[in-house]
Amino acid sequence: MKTFDVVIVGAGIVGLATAWQLLRRRPGLRLCIIEKEQAVAQHQSSNNSGVIHSGIYYKPGSQKALNCLRGYRYMLDFCQEQDIPFDICGKVIVATDHKELPQLEAIFRRGQENGLEGLRNISPEEVAETEPYVQSVAAIHVPQTGIVSYGTVAQKLYDLCVAQGMTALMGEKVTDIRDRENEVLVLTERSEVLAKQVVTCGGLYADKLANMTLPGNTIQILPFRGEYYDLIPSRQHLVSHLVYPVPNPDFPFLGVHFTRMIEGGVEAGPNAVLAFQREGYSLWDINLQEMIEAVQFSGFRKIVGKYWKEAADELYRSASKAAFVKSLQKLIPAVRAEDLVKGRSGVRAMACDPDGNLIDDFLFLSSERTLHVVNAPSPAATASLSIGETIAEKLLEKETFA
Repeated sequence: MKTFDVVIVGAGIVGLATAWQLLRRRPGLRLCIIEKEQAVAQHQSSNNSGVIHSGIYYKPGSQKALNCLRGYRYMLDFCQEQDIPFDICGKVIVATDHKELPQLEAIFRRGQENGLEGLRNISPEEVAETEPYVQSVAAIHVPQTGIVSYGTVAQKLYDLCVAQGMTALMGEKVTDIRDRENEVLVLTERSEVLAKQVVTCGGLYADKLANMTLPGNTIQILPFRGEYYDLIPSRQHLVSHLVYPVPNPDFPFLGVHFTRMIEGGVEAGPNAVLAFQREGYSLWDINLQEMIEAVQFSGFRKIVGKYWKEAADELYRSASKAAFVKSLQKLIPAVRAEDLVKGRSGVRAMACDPDGNLIDDFLFLSSERTLHVVNAPSPAATASLSIGETIAEKLLEKETFA
């Protein structure tokens, strides 16, 4: 049985950022990362819009705001140091109806409170200077927003950590974590390892991992699938940078938008459909056990009661390309159904409490020798190096690793 100073469960971008930050502070640390997939960043870390978020949306002083603003700077520095392509292209948040103006103004004020620089309220004429096909009554220009491949970032973090001596157990699913008096036993399908400290970054299975050492945990993960369409090459001129709608304040998602990708091309989406499986990337991916667990959870039933209309609209938009296109046409009326081909999809892990409240911030739960990242929704990829730094500092404060 191998013994390590720290074991990290989950080789997504948050787990890898934590490993990198630990090794920066403590070279020679005996570190192991365990991942159930054969490669890193196979789920949320790679299946996202690839946006480097500015921090404009998040409540000032929240974990999301603090880590996004700090993580933004760290991410740019890391990409520059490691020659990872990125582009600070900016985005516009567009109001298409006068009823959206109060919410647009609230977003602008929040961005100012969070210390964003260069924010501008712009007129429809100014929007047309950079996004001539966008329809608006008003907009915010956010110059600090960018794009990157987080899968590429995650792979680079992994390579750097392995080069510094990190052990990686790939293709091994963790089956149990057992707190002991002076150590933690981590069991996988093939291995047993001991650690002084364990960090879990399980994404869509974060609650399952937390339950292994925190049996009183009441938070449960609900999976929401986000589906994308791709603009065909001959119509990609319709979008110059990033174009976002004013989000619905009563629904915890940003709405379908247009995103230029760092690899080339333009994506439209995502929607937000409750998935029938935690890693359900298609409407036909169904896990009966996970569905039953969700339905039996009181928080799920209350979420459905609270958002049934929005959920029905999202499901209809998932099944109907025409409905999806209609949503996109609010931003760019020139978009037609024939301009779009079915693209990829991703699944978001949304943490929910028994009262039906979706957790609106990063959430960490701890026992004596384990720290669980239970909720890390967007902007976790942007914030990953900051989250990793926070976790690394917590571990090093309470453990000497002598």
